[in-house]
Amino acid sequence: MNIADTKRYVGEMWDDVIVPALTRYIEIPNKSPAFDNDWESHGYMDDAAQQLLDAIPQITVKNAAARIVKLPGRTPLILIDIPATNECRGNVLCYGHYDKQPEFEGWEDGLGPWTPVRRGDRLFGRGGADDGYAIFATLAAISVLDAHDIGHPRCCVIIEGCEESGSFDLPFYLAELRTVIGEPDLLICLDAECGNYDQLWLTTSLRGMISGTLNVNVLTEGIHSGGAGGIVPSSFRVLRAQIERIENARTGQLLPELHGTIPEHVVEESALAAQTLGEIVIDRYPWHGSTQPSSQDLAKLLIRNTWEPSLATVGLGGAPAPENAGNTLRPSTAAKLVFRLPPSVHAQDAAQAVKKAIEADPPCQATVNYDIEAAETGWFAKPTHPNLKESLNRASQAFFGNPLRQLGCGGTIPFLGMLEASYPRCQFVATGVLGPHSNAHGPNEFLDIPTGKNVTACMAAVLGDASEFIEATD
Repeated sequence: MNIADTKRYVGEMWDDVIVPALTRYIEIPNKSPAFDNDWESHGYMDDAAQQLLDAIPQITVKNAAARIVKLPGRTPLILIDIPATNECRGNVLCYGHYDKQPEFEGWEDGLGPWTPVRRGDRLFGRGGADDGYAIFATLAAISVLDAHDIGHPRCCVIIEGCEESGSFDLPFYLAELRTVIGEPDLLICLDAECGNYDQLWLTTSLRGMISGTLNVNVLTEGIHSGGAGGIVPSSFRVLRAQIERIENARTGQLLPELHGTIPEHVVEESALAAQTLGEIVIDRYPWHGSTQPSSQDLAKLLIRNTWEPSLATVGLGGAPAPENAGNTLRPSTAAKLVFRLPPSVHAQDAAQAVKKAIEADPPCQATVNYDIEAAETGWFAKPTHPNLKESLNRASQAFFGNPLRQLGCGGTIPFLGMLEASYPRCQFVATGVLGPHSNAHGPNEFLDIPTGKNVTACMAAVLGDASEFIEATD
């Protein structure tokens, strides 16, 4: 592969085809089903899938057969079947998604979720980086190989419309298309994070998640705080006491059942990533005032974010806003608690441990319930085959000018676990363009275009090497 020719080809493809297509795609408010109960009648999901499908012919790929598959009541899935060239062996499954997170508040003036805006090398708007670019980057990578007569294995591309809702439609499509997909040797996913914009990043793990609401009730209606204080316990005090059973308020230490063994290779890759990222580990967050991170040890912070549990109280109920609050002892308090779990911890077991501890022996026998809404086990990749890792590193050096780095992700992406369960022999390459301040799911989300170009070129290089890697594993 000629590095200069590949960069030029990919750059022109992004400038002439991909960025314009993503600009149109961002305008469609196709929120994932979890955020739009009427998604089917609104038709935005169909519009987005069709818009992406219509753009495919602008990227020349030999003998690609693309179509939309739609099971009854399920979000549409885009399927592209691309035969092998030059008699290359192997079967590669390429994954992406096109559904989007909701609007969120706080966008800067001139920006908005459905208003694509290009500022320099960044394209702002919901869904460009997460994950509309994936279908185009995948096709452009294969197009590079075809243009330079470099062989590649058979590639099956699936772009789902339910990822932001937990991919609950994906298992039905995997079952429906099992004979079409076959047994992949390699899976490439372009929906992951990158630690910076200076090199290729391989995501090696994802944390699991427990989501639920803690409800504390002490009365059937509010009572004047003067008349009830000292007799009726505060529901907020009870809530604090019960949360303290699972999380030490001063140290943040959580229940032992939420911890797992941290592999030695995680310690090593975190130390290397910390050395590479430096203060980006801390500076990527919008700190207020003099707030400090939980540690100044950068490698330790990365491990805490990827292989240790954490708790966030993401919502509170039962209380008015301070400016509207009267002198009333409230009858109840509720808190939405979201736990992140180490990749190796079974989420259902952890959820039951939390429920048992947090409901036990409340002060004054107040009514306490923890209602579990979701429990998703995390994922961690099997060791990357040396040939594949070397191919990824060569690609990163060639197109970014820096070596490959590996790191876990603090979030939860259920589809990787689903795909791992369906294809246990498959090697995984999970990478992406979501770097510092790209703010997926939040305001001012952006796609860094140079990173998109480099990731595309890297995937072309890896696909060009894939047959050799696949033959080495047979």
